[in-house]
Amino acid sequence: MAMVDNKDNEDNEEPAPGGASSNWITERVARLWLSYMSAEAGPDGSERIAETALQGAPVLWLLGKVQSGKSSIVKAITGASDVELGTGFKACTRTARIFDFPSEAPLVRFLDTRGLGERGYDPAADLEVARQKAHALLVVVRAMDPSIESVVDAVASVRRLQPDWPVVVAQTCLHEAYAPDEGHVMPYPFREGVAETGSVPGELIRSLDYQRRLFEAVGGRGPMRFVPIDFTQAEDGFEPRYYGFESLLDALAGAVPASVATTLRQLQASGLDRLRRRAHPRILGHASVAAAVDTVPIAGTLAVPGVQARLLQVLARIYDTAWDRRTLLTFAGCLGGGILVRLLAGFGIRQVVKLIPVYGQTAGAAAAAASSFATTYALGQAAIAFLAGSSKGKVDAEEVTRAYRAALTKAFDIERHGNTAGGERSTTQDAP
Repeated sequence: MAMVDNKDNEDNEEPAPGGASSNWITERVARLWLSYMSAEAGPDGSERIAETALQGAPVLWLLGKVQSGKSSIVKAITGASDVELGTGFKACTRTARIFDFPSEAPLVRFLDTRGLGERGYDPAADLEVARQKAHALLVVVRAMDPSIESVVDAVASVRRLQPDWPVVVAQTCLHEAYAPDEGHVMPYPFREGVAETGSVPGELIRSLDYQRRLFEAVGGRGPMRFVPIDFTQAEDGFEPRYYGFESLLDALAGAVPASVATTLRQLQASGLDRLRRRAHPRILGHASVAAAVDTVPIAGTLAVPGVQARLLQVLARIYDTAWDRRTLLTFAGCLGGGILVRLLAGFGIRQVVKLIPVYGQTAGAAAAAASSFATTYALGQAAIAFLAGSSKGKVDAEEVTRAYRAALTKAFDIERHGNTAGGERSTTQDAP
């Protein structure tokens, strides 16, 4: 676990990278981070950040029988490990549990209903949990399962109470209809849930159509989208392993508000190693919290540095290392005095602007939120460049600076245009 060690002997301190002119600001920033880390090190700091994130995190309500593939979908969307899934779900009603991802600063919540196989399942309690935050109903059924009446009845109950809620029906385990030694049809052949090629097994087409008619008979005003998918393990031998993943994201994007769709896209990060994949959603989560707290005049003055300090601690824990005065000095020195001065000066100016009547509470607050998101995101990316290098015994200061600048540009792009944090969309129908 990452610890904060502020007991270094100042007299034995090695100078941070950079000339004498930058050492003063580097020293001050390192001291600032260290002080906030000490203040945010306890459970109260973590809880405050998590609670702030939960206020804006969308809820996807998963409805489906056991072994229908719900956990596989959560894993594909979030990139979470089996361990995280196993320990992350917490009971919230008698028949449902909830998974906040990532737990430190949740970007999305998954409400998983477990009572569909029970006779007389009543979704009222689960509906009450989802009522305030749910943005979509994600129904999960095995494509070749003919006995889905309990799921259809549950969807009908929800639609009667919430007729405008969008519904996405994920029809899973397509390979159960394949002949021996048969693989996925490539390219992905389904459009709006309907096969566009005769290469798809006829038995599978008939079962998908049968399930579709059952759900469509439920009624309701909100859109209902269908997407056949097949998420498998490496040992199953099917490629791609996450067949139809992009179509699932597209279906969800068409069912939820644009802000929620952007969040789901941001979770995807292609081509990252294991540690960076763990770090990526945590950076996004803390950046979102920084944006949220910086919309309030003055409050951000105290809150945003605390969020950033907590992020640095979370990242250090991922890389199995610790921040102390010496390493914080080195990290700040890698960023350079120019970046640090602009970061601090810009933050102070934003707080003053927010106090201007009318303008400060509108454009000023919006600008502050965008800037806090971007700088927190960039600081996180620079930190993992530093920590990755440190773990290998060699830190490249220029690489840390490049990581910060590139991430800053990308973060503002996310804010302005809703682009994904993970880069270009995949065309392989596989999970990133």
